[in-house]
Amino acid sequence: MIAGLLGKKLGMTQIFSKEGGLIPVTLLQAGPCDLLQIKTNENDGYSALQLGFDERKKKRSSKAEIGHCSKVKTGVKRLIREFRTDTIGEEYKQGQALTVAVFDDVKSIDVTGTSKGKGFAGAMKRWGFRGGPATHGCTTPRSAGSVGAGTSPGHVHKGKKMAGRMGGKRITVKNLNVIKVDTDRNLLVVKGAVPGPNGGYIIIRKSRSEL
Repeated sequence: MIAGLLGKKLGMTQIFSKEGGLIPVTLLQAGPCDLLQIKTNENDGYSALQLGFDERKKKRSSKAEIGHCSKVKTGVKRLIREFRTDTIGEEYKQGQALTVAVFDDVKSIDVTGTSKGKGFAGAMKRWGFRGGPATHGCTTPRSAGSVGAGTSPGHVHKGKKMAGRMGGKRITVKNLNVIKVDTDRNLLVVKGAVPGPNGGYIIIRKSRSEL
């Protein structure tokens, strides 16, 4: 059984529960994904299903990408990823389209995306530092403070929380509750936030408890 799908973050909204409580939710487009290749232990050394999502113009693709996708008579895909699996059932065939229906009986999912890049940020914004005293005479209210002694160890330890590039990293949010599955429009409604901007590509997997 396939463990997940590729998709796109559409945006956030809110719904109300039967008791009248407000629930913040994120809308995810999950599929349809074309099954580009089936990898087996005999041929490739491992077992996996390779999926492609969202078509791209041929003039912006390489000959290798065009040839790979043409084997299953589909357009060139923008996002191609593999999902490892122990066993591949006979219900999977190269070229078939996988839809959000694979999440019909799933209660929680893990979503992987790339967080928004915020450029070079100071220590207070990047790490949530309190900063120095905002009083008369303080010249460094937003400084990170001391980063180490000069005599011993004589250098700054690796991993020290300092100013630097913020965001733009691969992040996985686990155990998001599935509120609704819309098979007609390939939509997933999940409770909570998902990393990345609206329109950003994501990888949707079933939570470990669902496997």
